[in-house]
Amino acid sequence: SDRTNTVQQIKIYPTPGSSPSNHSRRPPLHKMIANRTATLIFRRCRSGQKAITNNVTTSVASSSSSRALPSTRNYSLTSKTCSSSSAAAATNTDIETTSNPSQKNYMWGTSKNGTIPLNLLQDKDGIVSSGMFSGDDKIVDHPMGLNLEDLNGFLFGEDKEDKNGGGDDVRVERVDCGASGTAMVLNDGRCFVMGTNKNGELGIESKSSVKPIHLPLPDPIAKASLGTNFSALLTTTGDLYTFGFGGSRINGMGCLGQGNMDPHPTPTLVSSLVEDGCYATDVHCGEYSMTVLTTEGEVLTCGAGSYGRLGNLETVDQLYLEPVELMGAEDVTQIAGGFAFSLALNSVGIVHAWGRNNEGQLGTGMGLSADMYAMESLPRPLEGDLLGRKVVRIAAGHTNAAAVTEDGHLYTWGMNYTHEPKLETTLLHAKIVDVACGKNYTLAVDEEGRLYSMGKGKSGVLGLASTKVSAFPVLVEGIPMDEKVVSMSCGWNHVACVTEPK
Repeated sequence: SDRTNTVQQIKIYPTPGSSPSNHSRRPPLHKMIANRTATLIFRRCRSGQKAITNNVTTSVASSSSSRALPSTRNYSLTSKTCSSSSAAAATNTDIETTSNPSQKNYMWGTSKNGTIPLNLLQDKDGIVSSGMFSGDDKIVDHPMGLNLEDLNGFLFGEDKEDKNGGGDDVRVERVDCGASGTAMVLNDGRCFVMGTNKNGELGIESKSSVKPIHLPLPDPIAKASLGTNFSALLTTTGDLYTFGFGGSRINGMGCLGQGNMDPHPTPTLVSSLVEDGCYATDVHCGEYSMTVLTTEGEVLTCGAGSYGRLGNLETVDQLYLEPVELMGAEDVTQIAGGFAFSLALNSVGIVHAWGRNNEGQLGTGMGLSADMYAMESLPRPLEGDLLGRKVVRIAAGHTNAAAVTEDGHLYTWGMNYTHEPKLETTLLHAKIVDVACGKNYTLAVDEEGRLYSMGKGKSGVLGLASTKVSAFPVLVEGIPMDEKVVSMSCGWNHVACVTEPK
């Protein structure tokens, strides 16, 4: 039949209607094809749930899309602040909290609709307006500490009463900066959001909020990925919740992975991952597409297929999360993504990229001239200066990206500055251990915990007490010398980082 003409067209799923307790998690596609010794193929038809066996079609009872999570899950994620491009670590123990009372939180950049909690800044004299009026965006062009001594008052209002029982021990575990919003994850796994909610990307009722609003979920939150039109929350149990704009026939459908293009105003479980027995370890929300990394090292995508965002050659939209088939043979350890492109790092240190490439953000080169329609519809390994070098960390911003190699060197590309990975020679004196990217800027941390920034500083994101451009990495002197940066998160126009005493 047409469905079995080529191996590449086959997508195999667990027996429809079976529970995770009756089968293991779905292994990567290439392993299932290699291990298959019979021509028995189960395919899940989303509308009718049928099993196809040697051209004999048998109806199978449809499983409920809203069934409860299996109570036997013992998988958890390390709930700690980490770079926005880093994959969360998986463990087989209970939820691990690593918050340190001696940690300090800093934020800077442009605050719009509360993306930076200005009332928590310790030094409000450094805040400047981006325009003539009081309601204009506020720019904080250097790192400012957050005064979290009265965190309960900030989170729960004037009565300062934590109605959910957090008490005085509540602490900020991580801060995730997004395109136009900010998420604060507490040490008990609760998540509070603030910022712009124009397309429902914050999962709240109002169009914006300068005050933090709690997003209630049944499991503790490990990470928030806040996109321009929709967002996702990853729990410590490996489940994924999405909310916001569901897509359209013009922009592309299915970015929420819910099987339709309906908007979801509040976080909704991606039940297809539960049905397939998949556990997520990282997620990235792009413009109209989503990329997910599973515990099996498999990369899944859904949403708009234009510009090759899904990495499966075709430009057809996907309503459900499906494997990036050419990455099936790769043991992927990290993913990162920008506005309309994705990166994946495998266990041997090779970076693959796919999606839009109009500003060289894929790092695969663009020939003699830039093309606004340039793209890669299949994952392509990065070569150039990265050829033969093992990459240990990747990051992606709006139309820029970066990588850190095993020997501590930083490579950057995109923004129409360079279309292939370029070594940042001004940092050869330091060993870089982490990197993060925002909208046309990059931050890097060395092994001593010193922070460096480069790129376009118009929004104050470089933290250099200036809004000028920096073509090469510069030390961010606003971080005290007796503190070291242990984590950071880059939004489009604002930054958050956590420090500890050296």
